[in-house]
Amino acid sequence: MDIKENNESTVFRPTELQLHDSVPARTGTLWTAVAHIITGVIGAGVLSLAWATAELGWIGGPAALIAFAGVTLVSAFLLSDCYLFHDADNGRPVRLNSYSQAVNVYLGRKSQIVCGVFVYISLIGVGVAYTIVTATCIRAIFRSNCYHRNGHNATCSYGDKNNYFMLLFGLLQIFMSQIPNFHNMVWLSVVAAVMSFAYSSIGLGLAFSRILEKMEIEGSVKGSPAGNRGAKVWLVFQALGNIAFSYPFSIILFEIQDTLRSPPEEKQTMKKASTAAVIITTFFYLCCGCFGYAAFGDITPGNLLTGFGFYEPFWLVDFANACIVLHLVGGYQVYSQPIFAAMERVLTDKYPENKFITKSYGLSSRGVTVRVNPMRMCVRTMYVVIITGVSMLFPYFNEVLGVLGAVGFWPLAVYFPVEMCILQKKIPVWTRQWILLRAFSLVCLLVSVLALVGSIYGLVGAKLR
Repeated sequence: MDIKENNESTVFRPTELQLHDSVPARTGTLWTAVAHIITGVIGAGVLSLAWATAELGWIGGPAALIAFAGVTLVSAFLLSDCYLFHDADNGRPVRLNSYSQAVNVYLGRKSQIVCGVFVYISLIGVGVAYTIVTATCIRAIFRSNCYHRNGHNATCSYGDKNNYFMLLFGLLQIFMSQIPNFHNMVWLSVVAAVMSFAYSSIGLGLAFSRILEKMEIEGSVKGSPAGNRGAKVWLVFQALGNIAFSYPFSIILFEIQDTLRSPPEEKQTMKKASTAAVIITTFFYLCCGCFGYAAFGDITPGNLLTGFGFYEPFWLVDFANACIVLHLVGGYQVYSQPIFAAMERVLTDKYPENKFITKSYGLSSRGVTVRVNPMRMCVRTMYVVIITGVSMLFPYFNEVLGVLGAVGFWPLAVYFPVEMCILQKKIPVWTRQWILLRAFSLVCLLVSVLALVGSIYGLVGAKLR
């Protein structure tokens, strides 16, 4: 193997976002936007909706799903109006092609920093959640095969193997994190979309078949009972956090809108696409949540496909969990790339002359050359190791999703969109529209705080048990 030093750094040093039209041709349509939104929204969070519905009951569960859908749609409408920034200096509108850029332009650098903190917390949290879910799904495949071989009453826990599965997933991610531009591969989005619809549809179908088999609808208006009234309140708040995790797509809205062709005006197309996508997603979520609750009632599992509510057909349960694993293996990289880019940019800017950071080396073997940057290898490996360690420390699916949903929902889906809209439309203080927007933001803040407290309570309780 030959090792050659390459003076050309593979560490990109992006400059500050420039306010100009950087997309040479926009060919996106209403339906491509709908597809992008649905692909971005439907993910592992859908598996927790049956449990969330069970905690909230037959009235509260569907009502919460519809309410969060409404908030998501209002947020999308507010952001769509902020896509074009009317620059007084240049006398022409400027396209904003990222959420962070929009916050910086409308609200200033300090707000952008705060926004970035919440975005990075959400991205890091998704990595933790994906590690937990993947390990749980691999374990579920082993359990499914064990139950099929030894009967449904067999002891098929594999609980002691959960950490090994997380370590295996972490090792795979260390390798994949070194693949250049992996997150930009076109096939990745296609695979993610197919896999997410596959496992969600299988879970929905299995729940529906269980209802038909029993010819009985489980559940009640009050939801699943708890040990006492206080415990029930905490579970309700945690369920709200799980639903909040499943809906918003605010941080990818500008990127999607920036792909749309005009005429018609981009914001008109984006609002139609958001409406269609939210309606489709809500219908799908209602089906998953309600059919799951109707099938299992008070014993609805936290994860519909790994709970373990379904035994047969075992091969279909295995296939559904394999689809989840494939989806999350690629999804982990998509959500990790912004973190990698930020860490590498900071180090490159701070130590521009350090060869360990800026130099890349070519490793040649049998005519194949692979370029390796030592800093990139160390930074990305360290990040994956930390995420894997945190996941092993808190391997609790519903509690982690609740915390993530509560932390990111209000600031990213409500507060910043409302603030940008008020400035963009120049809404006067204490007018009717200003009061409505402030009230909307305040109510969502209250819900987020309650969801966060309930989820943290559940996380600590699960750890201490």
